[in-house]
Amino acid sequence: MKVKQLSIFLENRKGRMKNALDVLETGGINIRALSIADTSDFGILRLIVPEPDRAKKLLEEHNFIVKVGEVIAVRMPDHPGGLGEILGILDGQNINLDYLYAFAEQKNEMAIVLLHPENIDSGIKALEDGGAEIITSNEIYGL
Repeated sequence: MKVKQLSIFLENRKGRMKNALDVLETGGINIRALSIADTSDFGILRLIVPEPDRAKKLLEEHNFIVKVGEVIAVRMPDHPGGLGEILGILDGQNINLDYLYAFAEQKNEMAIVLLHPENIDSGIKALEDGGAEIITSNEIYGL
């Protein structure tokens, strides 16, 4: 039910994000989803990749600081209000989100939202109880 996510800490300087992505490309690792948050000094590049442990090792071998964490992947209808339904389930259980990011699945007019609540297990339970379609890491990774 949990999906591994890489968080890569990047100095906020020209070419640093591309360097990290080049390492993954050279290693043959495809990116399924990504998000970046930045400040004036550094950024956090969050990635979902099919082989997170191997990707972490490759990046660390190239002097990147990488943390592996977990998120919840939820499939939802790709229409106005789809995300609001998912957030309503969490709000109804007083579950706060640290962050989220999403991407569309063009083949079936659905979207996938990746959620990181303060307590991931409570988030999973609330979503399951609320009827949300939680999907596996293998589905996200395209395996």
